[in-house]
Amino acid sequence: MPEVVTEDVVLHIEVDGEGEPVSVLAHGLTNSCREMAMVTPFVPGTKVRFCFRGHGHSSSPETGYRFPDFARDLRAVADAYGARVAVGTSLGAGAIGHLIQDEPDRFDKLVLLLPAGLDVEFDHKGRLLRSADLIEGKTRDEAVEALLADPERSAGYLEAPWLRDFDREMLAELNPVGVPRAIREVIHDWPLRDRHEMAKVTAPTLIICRRGDVVHPLEVGQILADIMPNAELMVFEDGEDMYRSIHVILGRVREFLLS
Repeated sequence: MPEVVTEDVVLHIEVDGEGEPVSVLAHGLTNSCREMAMVTPFVPGTKVRFCFRGHGHSSSPETGYRFPDFARDLRAVADAYGARVAVGTSLGAGAIGHLIQDEPDRFDKLVLLLPAGLDVEFDHKGRLLRSADLIEGKTRDEAVEALLADPERSAGYLEAPWLRDFDREMLAELNPVGVPRAIREVIHDWPLRDRHEMAKVTAPTLIICRRGDVVHPLEVGQILADIMPNAELMVFEDGEDMYRSIHVILGRVREFLLS
């Protein structure tokens, strides 16, 4: 597999498709580039998926897991492949935001799925720190099983049994060394200096959110959609509604990127 090597990390890359546009796809915290694989068949052109530092198959430095670091990973991959479109989920959306607050014209189009933060401290540190504790010191398989057995997740699986298989798929390439390091640093940071700087970003932007998600509050998407001059907001009632509507989301993403 191809790699992008920077001054402090080796980033694992997977490329699908060919031609224009070239899109960089950035995954969420704890996951890997595999998370974005479901999107690539519906995205036109060349799709460049990568694992952030400490995630998936990328290297895991001892430190360096704040939004400037993740944004540097994103920038390095986007530059290496000439990407002019950026698609990001959660952590990936935050890294995109951190990058474009200083380079508002870096991308021609943006897709932000479940953005989690703005310019204030994260509210749910305990939840993520518990995940870090469950992962640390275990093999990948042991860590995945520990996460799936966490009582908070298990309660969700009772309401939505399909979610267990979905989570297992997302965690299949879990990096048990790097992810605890990443969690313990990034929870003390936030993506943006000042949310109002996002008004400088004129690229057409599709923001996708759901109600009732405490880690990815709908309010974050609503604020970004109000501030960014060419933003469109899609809202789903809850996680199950979003899951049932995957075909709608992917269809809209494709239409958006082709327009």
